Amino acid sequence: MKIHEYQARELLRSYGIPVPPGRVITSVEDAAQAFKEAIGAAAGAKEVVIKAQVHAGGRGKAGFVKLVKSGEDAMTAARFMLTNRMKSPQTPPEGLEVKKLLVAAAVDIARRSAGGNEEFYLAITTDRKTRRNVLIASREGGVEIEQVAHERPDAIIKEPMHPLLGLQAHQARRIAFALGFTGKLVGQAADIMMKLAKLYVEKDCTLAEINPLVIAAAPAANGQPAGQQVLALDAKFNFDDNGLFRHADIQAMADPTEENPAEQRAQRFGLSYIALDGNIGCLVNGAGLAMATMDVIKLHGGEPANFLDVGGSASEEAVTEAFSIILSDPRVKGVLVNIFGGIMRCDVIAQGIVNAATKHKNPDGSLGFKVPLVVRLEGTNVEAGRALLTEARAKIPTMQPATDLADGAKKVCGAVG
Repeated sequence: MKIHEYQARELLRSYGIPVPPGRVITSVEDAAQAFKEAIGAAAGAKEVVIKAQVHAGGRGKAGFVKLVKSGEDAMTAARFMLTNRMKSPQTPPEGLEVKKLLVAAAVDIARRSAGGNEEFYLAITTDRKTRRNVLIASREGGVEIEQVAHERPDAIIKEPMHPLLGLQAHQARRIAFALGFTGKLVGQAADIMMKLAKLYVEKDCTLAEINPLVIAAAPAANGQPAGQQVLALDAKFNFDDNGLFRHADIQAMADPTEENPAEQRAQRFGLSYIALDGNIGCLVNGAGLAMATMDVIKLHGGEPANFLDVGGSASEEAVTEAFSIILSDPRVKGVLVNIFGGIMRCDVIAQGIVNAATKHKNPDGSLGFKVPLVVRLEGTNVEAGRALLTEARAKIPTMQPATDLADGAKKVCGAVG
């Protein structure tokens, strides 16, 4: 599960990590007032940043992060973002609809000495090779960290965290020094790392990212002289779906409009479904077998339209729903069913295919499968499953059997052309 940037800021703030104030708007008419409030909330602020709230990166390059200097400019920027779909390398080809905007005063990032850095990267995720959580940091924040890691891997700092004790204070301070923080800023940066590590574990995150982390000018306040402070300007969080039952507050942040409707349908039936860009639908039991099936389809010149794992104990109803989800994608021109029955019984899959064929409604109003269907069954109750499919050939004239995975991939790729 993902959340929006404004929600990520709220989560950081709840753990004591300093973030600048901001307001969310949903209409062009609110932009001018939000601009006025943002300027008033930050002493000396002259510019306001407006940022589209979508579950994708690349907003700046796409023109969906803008600095404005007046209420009129704020309305112009808001109008553009709310009436255009955002397209970036991280969005589907058709882009994403923008429904919410974050409006906040632009932060006065403190200038550093020659060769110094103004923006930093900080994140925590799980390193699957070492099976440990790891703190990742870089002096080169505010940019696509994947590009930095590819071009300059030495610019990335990785600090493994203890499985039981978590991130230790001495580790956080060492990273702060390595990033170039000095004086009181070392303690501030280390404190943010410690709190982010705590948040990561307590909220069952799979990714907790601050990009950029900046040194900002801090105005005089509460009798304290003007100085500098470390702030988190932007944040990104991913959460483990299997741990959400423990976190009602995180579940409440979910935005269904940002999720693929087909993936949401699949979740309700206990199916693992991910939409892809190809035209061959896949229905498989087991994540490893599903990955292998997609690989073999590509090996024979096809492109998978989805990853769909029905699991080891799917019901006939779930299998029927799986077909409905696959065929609801207009790009699907053929379907490959690849079932190796262990816990999953082949006759259950076969009955699900028959049910789907008799119940699926096509755009022209007719029932049944209009696209080629190739079925490979092997394993528990395979003879019963094949018998069911043989009896149903009149209902499913587009269906043909496959002897093995390679044969199935060849046939479906050939049928799709």
